[in-house]
Amino acid sequence: MTASKNFILLLSTVSALVLFSSSHAESDAAPATTPRTTFNIHERQNISVVYDVKDDILEAGVGKALFFLNGLMASYKSMGVPSDELHISVIMHGATAYWLLNEHAYQTHKGDPFDYNPNEHIVQSLLNSGVSVEICNSTMKAKGWTEKDIMPGVTIVHDAYSRLIDLQLRKYAYIRF
Repeated sequence: MTASKNFILLLSTVSALVLFSSSHAESDAAPATTPRTTFNIHERQNISVVYDVKDDILEAGVGKALFFLNGLMASYKSMGVPSDELHISVIMHGATAYWLLNEHAYQTHKGDPFDYNPNEHIVQSLLNSGVSVEICNSTMKAKGWTEKDIMPGVTIVHDAYSRLIDLQLRKYAYIRF
């Protein structure tokens, strides 16, 4: 074989390899992703929600339910839902009821005269936003608390379960914490 034929054969082989590897590489590449749709809410009026809060779990230094409820309020606000279209009740009972104690009662409950209730600021913010923050009277009686032990603005309900049932029968969405 002549040198020119060898060169042409070598060039053909290299060209074939380049074509094969580029087409093979394209087929191994990740498929093009299609943009995903972020679904938005449909209902923007008369949104009714009840939080059933009985698990004493903290998040970011405050009651987890209060922390996430604050986030829900911010989420609706970011979607342009006016706060007067939100009808939210948060019902504290059992182990979480102490979250709603005023400073003196909280210190007594904790046995530390220098302790403070870290939930006070978020409860006040929720109350100012129109959220109905409620405490179970049955829990209060079991703990020996009276109305004077509870933060101002907090509503005392007869008992948590009848209140939860009442709100659910009135079509409130139920969220459990």
